[in-house]
Amino acid sequence: MFALSDYDYDLPESAIAQRPAARRDRSRLLVLERAGGALGHHRFSEIPGLLRPGDLLVVNNTQVIPARLYGRKETGGQVEVLLLDFPGRTRERRDPKTFTCDCLVKASKQPKPGAMIRFQEDLKAEVMRTKDAVCTLKFRSPGNFEAILQRIGQMPLPPYIRRGDGDPLGADRTDYQTVYASHKGAIAAPTAGLHFTRPLLRRLQQEGIEIAAVTLHVGYGTFLPVRVSDIRDHRMHAERYAITRVTADAINRARESGRRIVAVGTTSVRTLEHAADPRGRVDSGGGACDLFIYPGYRFKMVDALLTNFHLPRSTLLMLVSAFAGRDRILDAYREAIGYGYRFYSYGDAMLIV
Repeated sequence: MFALSDYDYDLPESAIAQRPAARRDRSRLLVLERAGGALGHHRFSEIPGLLRPGDLLVVNNTQVIPARLYGRKETGGQVEVLLLDFPGRTRERRDPKTFTCDCLVKASKQPKPGAMIRFQEDLKAEVMRTKDAVCTLKFRSPGNFEAILQRIGQMPLPPYIRRGDGDPLGADRTDYQTVYASHKGAIAAPTAGLHFTRPLLRRLQQEGIEIAAVTLHVGYGTFLPVRVSDIRDHRMHAERYAITRVTADAINRARESGRRIVAVGTTSVRTLEHAADPRGRVDSGGGACDLFIYPGYRFKMVDALLTNFHLPRSTLLMLVSAFAGRDRILDAYREAIGYGYRFYSYGDAMLIV
């Protein structure tokens, strides 16, 4: 249960979704009942009938920023930059033309402190320091940095989604964003929420299902590979989260009245479980969440989980295994593969009840 190899499974490459469903809510939905392990096959648009009136659906309203930039070193070599800590810096900045943050820098040779990287629209960045694979860059722009980033940055799609050079203002700008995204800061999408449309959200509310939002800015650490043989030795990177008073009150009312809390995505699960006190109550506020959930964890808040299908050996697969049982999850994954479900960020969904 604690060996990294316990979270392996075979997935044909053809099952990795490269594009989202033609319509968000037409993706497929596999329903797993935790109590007996029964499986059901549905369309995502059927979810109002699969939840209960009175359920509280908790979504993550973080907004993905176009955090990937392409530039050149002064020697002419191409450089790919991925911003890592955008949410931690924006509130601290007073000059909208400068911006300092940690970045992953991919180049033929890692640039040294003092080196300059140049991008489109006269944006440039100086390498301040390097540590391991991370560089701290100080960006200087002729205008507002965030506005330039919106124009020239590309969406930070995961590496298993392959794109050509393409148009940076293409479909992924909207496809890789939930319809309720409202707080800038993530460098990866909370992908379980990608299946919702605005009409579907209205249908859920008409069926008596309440919706509340937390914010967790999904960072690179969520997707870092686990490199230890015993998963208990893995350490999660911290990600910033926030819970409003309105949301905290909605969660506590649901808990007090015995209604189910249905988390949309593993990021919502981690936020709720991190913020909950031993009695299963939350307060408004925010901070840094570094909670790593794996089998053996006792859930305080979440009663049901809506999620996508996750990579082998990932912390996300360990979380859903903690929630439903490793064997049941892997059995469900095998059935999903056999039925032709699409996996990972742009893939199909799974409801665990």
